[in-house]
Amino acid sequence: MADPKGFLKVTERELPARRPVPVRIMDWKEVYEAGDPAALRRQAGRCMDCGIPFCHKGCPLGNLIPEWNDLMWRGEGRSAIERLHATNNFPEFTGRLCPAPCESSCVLGINQPAVTIKQIEVATIDQAFANGWVEPEPPGRLTGKTVAVVGSGPAGLAAAQQLTRAGHTVAVYERDDRIGGLLRYGIPDFKMEKKHLEARLRQMQDEGTRFRAGVSIGEDITWDALRSRYDAVVIATGSTIPRELPIPGRDLAGVHFAMEYLVESNRAVAGDAVPHQISAEGKHVIVIGGGDTGADCIGTAHRQGALSVTNLAIGKQPPASRTDEQPWPMSPTIFEIASAHEEGGERMFLASTVEFLGNGAGEVRALRVAETEFVDGRRVPKSGTEREIPADLVLIAMGFTGPEQGELSDQLGARFTGRGNLERDGDYQTTVPGVFVAGDAGRGQSLIVWAIAEGRAAAARVDAYLMGETELPFPVHPNDVAIGLQPA
Repeated sequence: MADPKGFLKVTERELPARRPVPVRIMDWKEVYEAGDPAALRRQAGRCMDCGIPFCHKGCPLGNLIPEWNDLMWRGEGRSAIERLHATNNFPEFTGRLCPAPCESSCVLGINQPAVTIKQIEVATIDQAFANGWVEPEPPGRLTGKTVAVVGSGPAGLAAAQQLTRAGHTVAVYERDDRIGGLLRYGIPDFKMEKKHLEARLRQMQDEGTRFRAGVSIGEDITWDALRSRYDAVVIATGSTIPRELPIPGRDLAGVHFAMEYLVESNRAVAGDAVPHQISAEGKHVIVIGGGDTGADCIGTAHRQGALSVTNLAIGKQPPASRTDEQPWPMSPTIFEIASAHEEGGERMFLASTVEFLGNGAGEVRALRVAETEFVDGRRVPKSGTEREIPADLVLIAMGFTGPEQGELSDQLGARFTGRGNLERDGDYQTTVPGVFVAGDAGRGQSLIVWAIAEGRAAAARVDAYLMGETELPFPVHPNDVAIGLQPA
């Protein structure tokens, strides 16, 4: 284990400082300053190497957390990244973007602040890239089998890397002009600079994965044609249909879905010309939705020079700490302050949007909101509490309802569940033989760590389908067992 007395000597969490707000909102670089190696070693030394490490339960990937904590404490960074890569293809993504359910399950968290697992993870992979330890792992032989992966987000990339390393010829199709999916165009650079994505894509290309950007399956190539070209197909298109807010005034100019706004901002930051870009500059901005996407909109609006930013959440403000209803090792719902929230603006809870109000030119000028009340378990606007909030730009960040169904249903004949996700069996195979689904398209909107886990799991099932057996690993958790998955 790491330092046997580490958790007794060091009882507090130490995280890298965030850059000063006035400085960081002037650029798009990541918000954290460089970490202190001594502090990182102290935090790794707090890991107790528990007899039953519940952090494994919290991590959908089954990351070997105590092992690489111990190795980082010992200064054996190369061995640490080998143990981390054994279960996680992309720790540089999860270490920056995952909400770290592993830390909620940390045994030390029973009576002390949890080990800074996420920070140790990202430090491990950053050190590995800096020292040239992340090298291509091309297959020793080719199987002659071909696989198309549709979608280049974390699920698609994980499936592609696993299948390439198994010896299959893999092509990743992406309808956008660059590879990366939401990692490219949904995540602002202040959360993850794109250099990390580019470094991983170079490794995958050197391993043999082929990338086909700017190709829309269903339009440029029909789904039937794709099936005829490849021995297997993996759908990893994500959950991309935004949840609508059908209230009066929804058609006013200046009311947009969050992803419309974030995609254009990411393109502009990448240096692309974006005609008529949706911008918060000089505007009163309202963000509807209190999740991660909403926080991304808030941070982006600050950097674009918004006059004001107001964040509306329909529910109650979460408690500041774990409640009795969410005991350890559950992942609790608690009040969190993301870096974007530190940068200014107002957060309003129990706020129900009633109507978008316009000016004579058809543009949004304000929102009419009311206090939320609960009636028969439903959240509804409380009569008599309505008021107006000025708004020049409104961003709807209320989550997503599922994948786009059009061509998948019409051309492929795939079936969907009542919740709008692609129907699949315990082997991740859809109702169409040889066509598999991984990530949010099959699971529903979820975490990046689940997307990678599903990409790995689906790859193992595709390999078994093509070869009759597989040596590819995939994590097995209670949710997987419930739908019939067994270890590979």
